[in-house]
Amino acid sequence: MDNLARLLLRFLLVPLGYFAAVIAGACVILIGEWRIGTLFETTRPDDAAIGFVVAIVTSVTVLILLLTVMWLVAAVGILFSEAFAIRSWMFHVANGVVSAWIGAQFFTPALGAPGVTEDPFYVVAAGLAGGLAYWLVAGSTAGFFKPILRSAAERAARLPPPAGAPEPPRAPLPPPQ
Repeated sequence: MDNLARLLLRFLLVPLGYFAAVIAGACVILIGEWRIGTLFETTRPDDAAIGFVVAIVTSVTVLILLLTVMWLVAAVGILFSEAFAIRSWMFHVANGVVSAWIGAQFFTPALGAPGVTEDPFYVVAAGLAGGLAYWLVAGSTAGFFKPILRSAAERAARLPPPAGAPEPPRAPLPPPQ
């Protein structure tokens, strides 16, 4: 029963972790590179309302774009970490950077026009944020076969004693009264 619950938990946590990673990466891109907050810096109220609508449409577009483009690249690292129970934050951050970099290459236009990766700082920053967000939600407990919420003492108590090992001494019984 414990294994079934753990498997169901992984099926819930991995997509949630990926969604958190995409949101973190999208926030870095929108706030850092595109400076979406400058849309609201105006003296006319009509322009602020239009800026708000543009910000919402842009944010949703970037979020959907990242969700659809990055999943296949990130899935390779996620499956690797789940199969081998790799829980290192450095692995997940590196997976985020590589996924962001490869995903950004899809948007580089042809014919030598400036592309997304002209300044790779925000691509790497979005990958770092995404990888860290994934690790916080799902990566720190990665793997199906390693128990996550048991202490070393609990794991040792479940193991049978080795064959031929002497039985541990028992505490004496209290005298009858």
